This record gives sequence, C-alpha cells and structure tokens, in this order.
Amino acid sequence: MREAGQRTVLAFDFGTKSIGVAVGQEITGTASPLAALKANDGIPDWEKVGQLFTDWAPDLAVVGLPLNMDGTEQEVTKRARKFANRLNGRFKVVVDTWDERLSTVDAKSMLFELGGFKKLTKEKVDSVSACVIFTSWAENQYQ
Repeated sequence: MREAGQRTVLAFDFGTKSIGVAVGQEITGTASPLAALKANDGIPDWEKVGQLFTDWAPDLAVVGLPLNMDGTEQEVTKRARKFANRLNGRFKVVVDTWDERLSTVDAKSMLFELGGFKKLTKEKVDSVSACVIFTSWAENQYQ
C-alpha cells in the first residue's frame, strides 16, 4: 500500500438503481468519473466491481453516506454502510465512508456548467457525484 497522500482511491456514490464510481488520486486531490454500475435494489454486479479493483488496484475505497440534511441517518444510509462493508470483505481493502450531503447537487451544477441539460444523464450525475465525494474526502484528510 502506498503511503497516505499518494494513494489511489475508488469512490462510490451508492444508490439502489445505480452506483456512481470515480477513481481519485490523493497526490492531486482530483478524481475522474468512471462508468456507473447498474444495481438491482442496491446490489451491483460484483464481477464488474471486482474488475474495477483489478484495473485500478486502489489502496482504499470511499463510499458516500447519504444522510438527511440534519445529519441523521435514513434507510439508504444503512444500505450504503452495508455496501461499504461488503467492499471491505470481498476486496480486502480499507473502506472509508464520507458524508455525501449535496454531492448530487454539486455534480449537477458542474455538469450543467460543462454542457447544459444534455450533460445531466443519470449515469453521469452519479459518477460525477462520486468525484465530488472523493474531492470532499481528500480535502478533509489533510486539514
């Protein structure tokens, strides 16, 4: 495992129908969106998830936690934690969870600035949300 500050990170924006994915580099604090994973009631194709881990060899993963605006948990928060635990169990990688409040709003704003409404496809929003989750997480690692 690379040392903190130089790690490769897979970031996930958990959803029951789609899971956004991004790969981030701590050294630059930036992330690139990858293809979102289709999910069936929150369960992805684990072979495709495994391929991401093979392709990117991340040092850790970050899963966004969908909290209510007042910080309380909701049902999907528990499911996101379960997804994080499964990533840890299946791929033996450290998994951090991160407050994702407003990541979708930020992602939609970024995509709209880049290309208007035609850029706002569900898959793109989910994976850009994963980029926002990574960036927020990375910024808070070194404060």
